[in-house]
Amino acid sequence: MEEFLTRRHKLAAQMQNSSIALLPSAKTQYRNSHTEYPFRQNSDFFYLTGFAEPNAVMALSKDAKGKVSFIMFNQANDPVEEVWLGKRAGEDGARQIYQADDAYDIADIDNVLPNLFADKKVIYYPMAVDQGFDERIMSWLKTAKQNFNNKNYREMHDVTFIPDTVTDLLPFIHELRLIKSASEIEHMRTAAEISAEAHAKLMQNCQPGQNEYQLEAIFNEYCLQRGCRGFAYNAIVAGGNNACTLHYTANDQVLKAGDLLLVDAGGEYNYYASDITRTYPISGKFTPEQKQIYELVLKAQLAGIEQIKPGHTFDMVQTAMVEIIVAGLLALDILHGEVKQLIADDAYKQFYMHSSGHWLGLDVHDVGQYKVEGRWRKFEPGMVLTVEPGIYIADTNTDVDPKWLGIGVRIEDDILVTKGGHEVLSNKAPKSVAEVERAAI
Repeated sequence: MEEFLTRRHKLAAQMQNSSIALLPSAKTQYRNSHTEYPFRQNSDFFYLTGFAEPNAVMALSKDAKGKVSFIMFNQANDPVEEVWLGKRAGEDGARQIYQADDAYDIADIDNVLPNLFADKKVIYYPMAVDQGFDERIMSWLKTAKQNFNNKNYREMHDVTFIPDTVTDLLPFIHELRLIKSASEIEHMRTAAEISAEAHAKLMQNCQPGQNEYQLEAIFNEYCLQRGCRGFAYNAIVAGGNNACTLHYTANDQVLKAGDLLLVDAGGEYNYYASDITRTYPISGKFTPEQKQIYELVLKAQLAGIEQIKPGHTFDMVQTAMVEIIVAGLLALDILHGEVKQLIADDAYKQFYMHSSGHWLGLDVHDVGQYKVEGRWRKFEPGMVLTVEPGIYIADTNTDVDPKWLGIGVRIEDDILVTKGGHEVLSNKAPKSVAEVERAAI
């Protein structure tokens, strides 16, 4: 729990004196009247508390002298409910296990929380994220004002002012989350390692006649067996032309001999995401056209990864990859013209239409600004991001030689920025043409 304490202290250091920060947990979500979706804690709430139960609110109170108190509102122990749903931490657990300075039954929050606004000037909370929580903040503030207007209450509780300012809490948390600690990096390294091995296992088991969902099942089983209790996102298992739909998730088509299979899938380990994409031949060997496109995407990806080092930026990664992709598509007679003009005209975007990658962490598209004051932010040690170029030539494209149609290739890895450059966390997933074809044997 010490790391969570450190994070709360870092957050509190950014808060004004005489302020309070409030953050709700995730809620239980239902897929139908009697069946819940698997519960997954809100990433920000988990980041600050390590608490994995629903229906809770965290309060971080900072007094006029800068003293910080961590207060939890969570579900009380209930022997009847716990028979059905499992043991709860309760108020004692919030104090003893999660190091709360004080804890209350969540059922009492409407009575207790307005009193915490006494002698606070600022309320920090996630603004305009959850309308219900917005309304509760206003309700608690209204009660606090009514109490303050009562002379007896002011004198009894020695209250001299109540908040007159609300500020969005999330930018403060998200800046902290952008730089990963040593323990976070270890979780991410494990998530990437397990997921990379699962991708390798798919290459070994892929064959014509299977259904896409059968490969998804193999991936999921391997990750679950190795300790990933969930998945960072809905897997993309796309055979043939399906790979040209960027967020294809139906995963219900039969794999055909001679086609490529694109798999974009990542396990989640101790709440931390991996995000890996590999593309490989269903029959075990690339056709000449598939190999040319694949090697072009791989060349671009390797050049993009080389741009990841402290002081460099996302746009440098994208620029390096776009230049290689455009030059390569020209050489293959898929694009026509001059490299600089094609880039200026965005002509390549019919084949490569997305960005170079994204932040990675507790969420697959993790938090943190990509630009600061209008400028691309520089990479720093501890940041983790993906690099994922692709080329997609859908079978509806009438502007290219038919031999290219239906080829969709994306290659994606998880990259940690280090003091000396970078580390590829997902390097156990076969990637070169030789490695991919060898894995299929």
